[in-house]
Amino acid sequence: MTILLFLAPASLALGALGLAAFLWTMRSGQYDDPKGDAARILYDHLEDLTPSDKPD
Repeated sequence: MTILLFLAPASLALGALGLAAFLWTMRSGQYDDPKGDAARILYDHLEDLTPSDKPD
């Protein structure tokens, strides 16, 4: 039963750490352009082509 005295604060601390990490990513702007990232992954292969090989 005394293990709960260790596990309860540890789980609360881990939850607070996860929340702090999520809030930090929100403030740093990592979720600002999700549609742009999804579109850029489709055209990533075009960077490897020479200028004459690129589609119009």
